[in-house]
Amino acid sequence: MPKAASAASPAGFDWTLVRSFLAALEHGSLLAGARALGLSQPTLGRHIAELEAQLGVVLFERTGRGLLPTEAALGMADSARAMEAGALQLARRVSGAQSALQGTVRISASQTVACVLLPPVLARMRQALPEVQVELVSSDAVANLLRREADIALRMVAPRQASLIARRIGKVAVGAYAHRDYLRRRGTPRTPADLLNHDLVGEDRADAMLKGFAAAGSPVRREQFVLRTDDRIAYWGAVRAGVGIGFLTEILAKADPDLVPVLPGLRIPPLPLWLVVHREIRTNQRVRAVFEYLGRELG
Repeated sequence: MPKAASAASPAGFDWTLVRSFLAALEHGSLLAGARALGLSQPTLGRHIAELEAQLGVVLFERTGRGLLPTEAALGMADSARAMEAGALQLARRVSGAQSALQGTVRISASQTVACVLLPPVLARMRQALPEVQVELVSSDAVANLLRREADIALRMVAPRQASLIARRIGKVAVGAYAHRDYLRRRGTPRTPADLLNHDLVGEDRADAMLKGFAAAGSPVRREQFVLRTDDRIAYWGAVRAGVGIGFLTEILAKADPDLVPVLPGLRIPPLPLWLVVHREIRTNQRVRAVFEYLGRELG
């Protein structure tokens, strides 16, 4: 009587070996079974031998006509088919969870993009993808997609991680702007040097503006900014209120018709806009649908 299979613990079962066993059992030969699974004949033979060693039984008699299943093989066939059904059901559930559109997508974007540029786009996306809910993270901090802090990010800097997919969808113009009431009160600067005689809204701890003035040959000290903040929405609010002249993205400036461009010929490098996602987008239909929608709308 064959040795009992109790020596092999359930944890020792490898589904790959069981799948190979079923292919050999159903097709009657190593060659036919290997073709059905897309394996080589020697690989399938090794799988059968390894399973026999684990179970301590002989599963097939090799004959000139192919494989003849033993009583042990026929006895475990139903259990193996039940394993196969369970594995296929699990694969379908996982596939369904990954491919379903219904669910949440977390988007990280700078304050400017999240508060001004994205809302009308997301309103349209609500009509196009009604099954999708959005979690919107409004922050100028760069979200870490590798740690799943967001599914999709809109960034002004290109990612360096190889496991991320990035699409450059455009450029964001930057310029000097002031409220028309401020300009009526203080006059309009005619040259970049005239800016130093005006009230300037600047950054608090960031130094992009300090570097920009220095590069233009007109260095300023942080104390020369009459109002300083690193919050882009607060900065926008200060310029809109007429505090002084500030440097805004065109996205923010166009949102208020009372903001007037100052020194339109001033050359300020535009900011690139990147749409970034983890490469697992290939297996997640929901995230892929949102990524493609944003790419079309924002591009």
